[in-house]
Amino acid sequence: MTRVKRGNVSRKRHKKVLNMTKGFRGAASVLFRTANQRNMKALKYSYADRRKKKRDFRRLWIARVNAAVRRYGFNYSEFMNCLKTSSILLNRKTLAQLSISDPDSFLQFVLSLA
Repeated sequence: MTRVKRGNVSRKRHKKVLNMTKGFRGAASVLFRTANQRNMKALKYSYADRRKKKRDFRRLWIARVNAAVRRYGFNYSEFMNCLKTSSILLNRKTLAQLSISDPDSFLQFVLSLA
């Protein structure tokens, strides 16, 4: 049986991993084994954090809406309950942006619910 030399295949695979780990610190961007481990971990984190980002933004929007509504004597849960009972379909992102960008119209909106 003939011998198979894997020089090109290995080099391509190594280059691919090392290109993905550019900017990592120390051996994680230079040595293949370390870089491969760091790369696999980075890919796991990026996958998980794409899902976590959605949770984090929702928490941020809720905190912003709560802070904005408390100025006018409501708390977050009461405010959201008023929205549901009045069948107003505004999501938390829109409410948070409205409270920051245009506080006057947000005040009118909150007072219309009360």
